[in-house]
Amino acid sequence: MKFRRSAPIVLITSIALVIVTASIISSQLFTRMISSVEEKQFSLMHSIVAFNLHGAEDRAQARATMIADLPNARALFAAKDRAGLLAEYSKMFADQKDKYGVDQAQFHSLPATSFLRLNAPESFGDDLSKIRPSVVAVNRDRIPHKGFAIAYSGPAVVGVVPMFDLQEKHIGSFEFGIAFDDLLDNLKNAHNLEMAIYVDETSLHELAKGVDPAIFSNQNRVGKFIRFHSTSSAVFQSLVVDKDLNATENTQYTREALGVTYGVVLVPLRNGAGEVFGMVVATSDFSASRSSRGRAFVWQALIAIFSIVLLAGVTLVIIRGILLRPLEFITSRFAMLSNGDTSAEIPERDKLCDELKSLAQRYDELRNARKGD
Repeated sequence: MKFRRSAPIVLITSIALVIVTASIISSQLFTRMISSVEEKQFSLMHSIVAFNLHGAEDRAQARATMIADLPNARALFAAKDRAGLLAEYSKMFADQKDKYGVDQAQFHSLPATSFLRLNAPESFGDDLSKIRPSVVAVNRDRIPHKGFAIAYSGPAVVGVVPMFDLQEKHIGSFEFGIAFDDLLDNLKNAHNLEMAIYVDETSLHELAKGVDPAIFSNQNRVGKFIRFHSTSSAVFQSLVVDKDLNATENTQYTREALGVTYGVVLVPLRNGAGEVFGMVVATSDFSASRSSRGRAFVWQALIAIFSIVLLAGVTLVIIRGILLRPLEFITSRFAMLSNGDTSAEIPERDKLCDELKSLAQRYDELRNARKGD
């Protein structure tokens, strides 16, 4: 084994292993940091969706309560004056629809019969007991309810409250429904999230008699669900497939669409009976964090390669320039001395390391002793 070849190989290999190991550990740590950032993004998306859905529920119930408490509404409903209720509150409903996204408002007579739909006055008298459990519960328990439902005009965030006549006799209930369309569009504008709502197609056919039949197109169909509304159909066509919509709890994942990596969260919608009838989906562009991960990997690889080359060069300079070449020169002088040649000196001794200076000193002592002989 030659030190000239073996020592640099061992040292350079050791340096390379240490740097590569450090780079791998650093890359793993950075990957975990990026994953932590994405988890926080997912958490924020879930919070935004939940907060706005709960807020819409509160608004729907508050508006329903305001109408249900009006003396005139109570008197007209107790008198079964459908025309009077329509004349009194149709303009109110139109204003709420234009300004706040309210697309459904309905009076229910006992036990759960549609008395007047302000959004569809021509449609009334249908029994809701089997299809609207929240209406049944409100008229049974006389306790307000808020949540989600598929009503005449489609899926909505609803608030249902009991109604009483002026003598406080229970006479039915009233509900407001806020459309998901405006709610999702507002979320996109406020938080830069692409939003969509998917609804079970069978339930939509059965319950939402007032929706546009064009909604049931193949373009909107995803398994047994219909994409009822979305802020970007092109994005959601690639991001959501039928198996994703089988979730019964909040779900999240990342997926690529249109060359961009998105983070996706799915929030199930349950009716008054606790059954999942649809899904709200929110997605955000995760390409910034993913590109950071890629750039970090490239930079770490370049730094590792540069460090290995630099330290390998330094190792070779130290071993060969400071140790081996001076040692070879001193060895050649000893060889000359062993052959009886005492004429050669060792030049530039100040540049030698301390260990080699000691060896050079020993050479001078032997050289002088030979000269004396």
